Amino acid sequence: QLQASGGGLVQAGGSLRLSCAVSGGSFSTYAMGWFRQAPGKERDFITAITWNGGSMYYADSVKGRFTISRDIAKNTVYLQMNSLKPEDTAVYYCAADPSGGFTERYDYWGQGTQVTVSS
Repeated sequence: QLQASGGGLVQAGGSLRLSCAVSGGSFSTYAMGWFRQAPGKERDFITAITWNGGSMYYADSVKGRFTISRDIAKNTVYLQMNSLKPEDTAVYYCAADPSGGFTERYDYWGQGTQVTVSS
């Protein structure tokens, strides 16, 4: 089970940190990803991190502003979001890929947390 939290309302230029707590399963072996879906739009990939935290990659839209990390001891993955823009407004989802790598096979999803960036 994946539980995302940390969303909220923030002004443009501000920061938020999202958390995704994983219970059950084998968190330490999963790759983890973050996605977002804005109203009326498709769900988009944002970033992912391998099972050991050794590799990350980012969508161009967030590169240099967002950082993904994970804490194996806490079974939690984080998304630090800086320099937020109104276009970052969306529901953010975390997901788990049991392969451990970047196979994009996200079998498990969290419930989403709303991020709203005001201009």
